[in-house]
Amino acid sequence: MKKREYRRMVERYERELERNRLAQPGVHEFIVVLDHLKPEFNIGKIFRSADALGAREVHLVGIGPFDPAPSMGSFRHVPARFHDEIGECLEELKQWGYTVYALDPAAREPLPEVEFPDKSAFVFGHEEFGLSFDPADFPGVRLLRIPQFGKVQSFNVSIAASIVMYEYVRQKRQGAWGEPRIPVGRGRQPALDEEPETAAGRSPAQGRDSK
Repeated sequence: MKKREYRRMVERYERELERNRLAQPGVHEFIVVLDHLKPEFNIGKIFRSADALGAREVHLVGIGPFDPAPSMGSFRHVPARFHDEIGECLEELKQWGYTVYALDPAAREPLPEVEFPDKSAFVFGHEEFGLSFDPADFPGVRLLRIPQFGKVQSFNVSIAASIVMYEYVRQKRQGAWGEPRIPVGRGRQPALDEEPETAAGRSPAQGRDSK
């Protein structure tokens, strides 16, 4: 990243960080821990998913300024807590009564077979180097894997985080999903007996959503 681009990124980050100080915990108890991720893309995307799925907080370990743009404004809404070292983060979560899970493609425990307690925290490591710590040094950390069936371990960390968060929410909601938050008429599919809406006399195939 060029110096000018980096400076602009830092300015965006500082503005959004001030707004983040007013963020309130989401409707669920789970916490996301980001362990030394790169600053460019994935952090913002994970905040976006954490907001959508009602995370309590996102903890950032060893992470300085990052680009908030991929969060699409969600960095303002999910409380962020910052740590220099993973040890202090895990100790804090332990004191709060959290069970900590770390994602590892070599783990023996598959995600769909785990029943998560309400107070669950999920650790996601660096995009290239994985976790910054040896899980053996933290006996309370449980390792999970997302089952995959291709020839390579191909999930991007933001995708993997979204899958794990959604599985937690799926278990906790137990069918009580609530009402959609998207306003009616925006992204709504017409009923079977309803003519599709048009814009300025155009058919839906000619509208902007078809581009």
